[in-house]
Amino acid sequence: MKKVLGQVFKFVYFFGCFFTFFTNYAHAYIDPSAVTYVIQAVAGVLIALGAAFTIFRHKIFAFFKKNKKGNTDDKDTIEFKDVDD
Repeated sequence: MKKVLGQVFKFVYFFGCFFTFFTNYAHAYIDPSAVTYVIQAVAGVLIALGAAFTIFRHKIFAFFKKNKKGNTDDKDTIEFKDVDD
């Protein structure tokens, strides 16, 4: 845990110093629609990663939840019942 925290601290320290010493002021205007595109791109990546994580999580759980040999449980099947009016 200390090793990970040390690496995170070094990362934050390096980029903090880098941006402090090497920043140039652009005096430019950022259009709100450009920021919207960035937000959409980040949201799309996060949603795609979440979907991929969910799919793989279900596959891993299904692998470990296989039925035991000789067990013929019908828990995975869907049974439709007729409703009499």
